[in-house]
Amino acid sequence: QVQLVESGGGLVQAGGSLRLSCAASGLTFGSYAMGWFRQAPGKEREFVAAIARSGGSTSYADSVKGRFTISRDNAKNTVYLQLNSLKPEDTAVYYCAAKRVQYNVNYLPTRRHEYNYWGQGTQVTVSS
Repeated sequence: QVQLVESGGGLVQAGGSLRLSCAASGLTFGSYAMGWFRQAPGKEREFVAAIARSGGSTSYADSVKGRFTISRDNAKNTVYLQLNSLKPEDTAVYYCAAKRVQYNVNYLPTRRHEYNYWGQGTQVTVSS
C-alpha cells in the first residue's frame, strides 16, 4: 500500500521559512518523480514544484520561483520543499504527489492528472 505522509507545516510570519517533508512508503521511490501542489480555500489545487526521479531536474511555478526549493533523498524515500520568504498568499494546504516514470529519468510532471498517488496534506499559514 502506497503512503505519502507530509509534515512540517505550521503558522509562520511573513518573511519566514518552513521546511516540508514527504515520506513515501510502499513504492520504489527512485522510480517516481515527485511533486508538491497546494490548495488555498476556495481555489483549485495548483502546481508548486516537481523533481525528476533522478533528482537532476526541477520545475517551479512562477509564483514560488526563487523562494521555494524542492529536493529529494532517495536513500530516505523522502522529498522536501524548503519555503523561504513566505507571503500571506502562500497560505494553503500543501500536498505531495508521486508519479511513476519508466523511461525518461528527467521527466517533470507539472499537471495534477499525471500523478498516481497523493498525500493527505499539511497546512501552511502565513500571517501578515
